[in-house]
Amino acid sequence: MTIGILTEKPSASRNFAAALGGMAGNFQGQDYKITAARGHLYEFADPAAMVAPTLAEQYKSWELEHLPWNPADFAWKRVMKQGAQATVKDIKTTLSACDEIVIATDVDPSGEGDLIFWAIIDELKLHGKKFSRMEFTDEAAPSLQKAFLARRPVKSMQSEAAFRMADFRTKFDLLSMQWTRIATKTAGQRAVLRQGRLKSAMIKLVGDQLKAHNDYQKIPFYGNRFRDENGVVYINPEEPVFADRKDVPAGYTPSPVVLDNRSLKRQAPPRLLDLAGLSARLSTKGVKASMVLATYQKMYEDQVVSYPRTEDKTITTEQFNQLLPHVDKIAAVVGADVSLLTQRTPRKTHVKDSGAHGANRPGPNVPASLDALKAKYGVIAPLIYEELGRSYLAMLAEDYVYERQEGHLAKYPPFKGASNVPKSLGYKAIFDTEEAEEKDEVESAAGLGTNADPFVHEGFPKRPVHPSMKWLMKQLEKRDVGTGATRTSTYAEVTNEKAKYPLLSEKRGKITMAECGEMGYRLLPGTHIGDLSVTEFVQGEMKAVAAGTKTADDALRIVADWVIEDITVMQANAVTMRKELGMTTAPVQTREKFEGCFKKTGELVSFNRVWGTNEHWKGHRFTDDECEKLLDGAVISFDAISKKKSEYTAVGTLEEGTFNGRSFHGFKLDFDKQDPAASLVPKTMMGHRFTADERKSLEAGKKIYVDGLKSSKGNTFGATLYIGIKDGETKKRVLLDFGK
Repeated sequence: MTIGILTEKPSASRNFAAALGGMAGNFQGQDYKITAARGHLYEFADPAAMVAPTLAEQYKSWELEHLPWNPADFAWKRVMKQGAQATVKDIKTTLSACDEIVIATDVDPSGEGDLIFWAIIDELKLHGKKFSRMEFTDEAAPSLQKAFLARRPVKSMQSEAAFRMADFRTKFDLLSMQWTRIATKTAGQRAVLRQGRLKSAMIKLVGDQLKAHNDYQKIPFYGNRFRDENGVVYINPEEPVFADRKDVPAGYTPSPVVLDNRSLKRQAPPRLLDLAGLSARLSTKGVKASMVLATYQKMYEDQVVSYPRTEDKTITTEQFNQLLPHVDKIAAVVGADVSLLTQRTPRKTHVKDSGAHGANRPGPNVPASLDALKAKYGVIAPLIYEELGRSYLAMLAEDYVYERQEGHLAKYPPFKGASNVPKSLGYKAIFDTEEAEEKDEVESAAGLGTNADPFVHEGFPKRPVHPSMKWLMKQLEKRDVGTGATRTSTYAEVTNEKAKYPLLSEKRGKITMAECGEMGYRLLPGTHIGDLSVTEFVQGEMKAVAAGTKTADDALRIVADWVIEDITVMQANAVTMRKELGMTTAPVQTREKFEGCFKKTGELVSFNRVWGTNEHWKGHRFTDDECEKLLDGAVISFDAISKKKSEYTAVGTLEEGTFNGRSFHGFKLDFDKQDPAASLVPKTMMGHRFTADERKSLEAGKKIYVDGLKSSKGNTFGATLYIGIKDGETKKRVLLDFGK
């Protein structure tokens, strides 16, 4: 009996091989083979490709009359992702020869690992096999060996709660594509306004915060306070405040300070960084999220840093022990004082035997220096490593210790003050978080003074902070919207300056609205998709589906009602939006788009589905097959009609161009390319439509005489036609011979 182990990615398969003794072999009497996916190998097809042919045109349309979609119409058909063919073939070859197949993808709370596994099994039609699940807390050898021997039997795909949960979420997210169509159509502008759970949440949060920040009015208020010789301020919360300084009553005199309480406080190191937290810290240094993602991935592939897309906030005991021998080397690279790293046993707050990949941290391959990282991975790499390294090392340092002093004024007891007196910096000497700096607490080495003098304090309401990446990531985390990895990748997408329709703009971490983001934000008020609680709803439904108290079909039915209601709300909001932004009040017809991965560059692109429209011709609508060929870089051809009513064969490819300073992708005619399937004989020439016999004769190399040809001036004449190469040209075409 051979056991097939399917891991989520190649790096995991290498860890499994190291634990069990190779990519294939025998572990404690059990034969096994290991194969690996590369994350998601399959995704849901375009909505129009998942419904009956009679409904396809309806689901291709962006017109609101065809919404909402009916989930019951979908076959939930999957398609293989671009470039996955070789990986799928290898998996099929390996698993087909096995008697038992093991789910060895990531164990995560969202069920994503199980979804990756079962989509592959489903598409390869391997359901007849015996299945089991390896449940591991990390990828250390002892953990994997234990999980292999303690495999949990699995009855079927639908019997697994993790799969049901993730399957529901992906279906919900596909149905949320409807909101992009609603926003795009109701806005009535030539722009695609992308909406969805995470994108809409980002727009809503940033828009609200920008409004609060920009609407702030700095209106002063005045009141009596005291300040001692050490700068500590004493406040009476009941003391009245006034709009004018001259109205503040006098009468207070200096007073001795009475120390009420002196206590020693400890503050543990902050929790380890996730990808969103790391990106947010680096954004203040001008580093884009997309740059962090790209550089981190390269470093991870060499095991210089840990797995990027983890949801874990802690690490396991095994992971702690794996990195412990490398601690001094890591400290040397980031310039941390090794003598401060005295806590070399696991902290209960940071080390827990749960999760899978563990929080983001340095990897086992410690670089020689930050300069070596820069030389190999670029200028962002040292910044990433130093942040991760210091964050991790802080866990090994002592607590920050300070003395909390609290007191009041002898003559005026309601006036109270406090000061934190640092005693030992502890982890702060290695990694001081920005969160600590934001607290409104007095920190003074001198502590409370002995006497305080009265003064008139001028204060202002605290201005709402300008939204930043760091601020946004905190808000999303607080509301549990997305994971650290998805927040970062989505943020990189919506702030991409090269994107055709970016939603947000970021400069050194500060966020403003891009044009499309501004439109989207003004469409969201009162909508379901713009309600931040929608994520809480989805998570609740995920749990219900996982528990078996509700089916995915039942949970998805609510989406149609939301769509109907949101169409009405967005249409009303669009009127206000166009007025406030000074846009045209007449909705612009949105062109149908096709989206996919452009093989030439590897980026996600969209292009017009209809090409060549003119007053004589409604244009050519690319078929699904033609669209896929264009994305693959292939040459395609089709019959077309020019502005001069001439029929011809259009031959071309998908190319990138620019218009009004913006880049776009679209079909481009290329007269130098020849479609091998196209005839050298056009359908019409100089007013003459070739018959089938005439076409056949010309293609056979014969000459034919044609009467009734029309010149550009409208004159009628006859001539002998043949296929040849004109002087100075290189390609064959139909030529005229007046001498024969």
